[in-house]
Amino acid sequence: MDRPGLADFLRRSRARLEPADVGLAGGPRRRTQGLRREEVAALTGMSVDYYTRLEQARGPRPSRQMLGALARALRLTDDERDHLFHLTGEEPPRSGGTSGHVRPGLLLVLDRLHDVPAQVMSDHGDMLAQNAMSVALVGETRGENIVRRFFTHPTARDLFPEEDRDALARGHVAHLRSVSAARPDDPAVTKLVGELLTASEEFGRLWAEHEVRVRRASTKRFLHPVVGLLELDCETMLVSEQEQMLIVHSARPGTEAYERLRLLRDTRTPAFFSPSGV
Repeated sequence: MDRPGLADFLRRSRARLEPADVGLAGGPRRRTQGLRREEVAALTGMSVDYYTRLEQARGPRPSRQMLGALARALRLTDDERDHLFHLTGEEPPRSGGTSGHVRPGLLLVLDRLHDVPAQVMSDHGDMLAQNAMSVALVGETRGENIVRRFFTHPTARDLFPEEDRDALARGHVAHLRSVSAARPDDPAVTKLVGELLTASEEFGRLWAEHEVRVRRASTKRFLHPVVGLLELDCETMLVSEQEQMLIVHSARPGTEAYERLRLLRDTRTPAFFSPSGV
């Protein structure tokens, strides 16, 4: 692990970014250029002390998951992400499976969607990035897998009307079935399916029915604990070369859901889920 090289690369990557580049408010005038250490730490999901030690060339080797989070927080290109992995003595993620790296341009689009919930997910359900409105709608689920959460988390379904939950369960399984067939050798997909077959009898029953359905544009209803029922249009945009999806939830102007979404934007009250610590 090249600690001095890693420290220098992190400092320079942080210095070239402004708060607006990562969807943060600028606030009062800053004495130095770039993001603050605490801002990078928050975007990455690590403690400020841990990140500070990395920049001071005295931190422990970050996990591969943490390296991916750093690459997203610092808006690194694919080449820069690979360099980050090499500095820590790790082999960068290679093609042939899904990548947790989100391109800076896609993150920029996500940050600009400040008045609607938007998120970037892998096609098998890993939550890779969320804007503030997405966190207000469904909670902080970055680093989680939404299919695993839906079938194994005790309160995950509280976010949806009871009469919608069976269709949502079937949709999750049918989409995962299509992804599994398209990439039978992807270890992340194979591991997820195996875990769910062991953990959830319901998932196993639906998996055995062999329904196949790719996630597309739809209407979805959410039961938010503060603003109430939200019926939202769900647009799914594919980033095919990276097996990722940009998902945007919106409401039609003039509807009750539109006004409630505006209220959610003003309050930014998180939904049921709390950070996982990942």
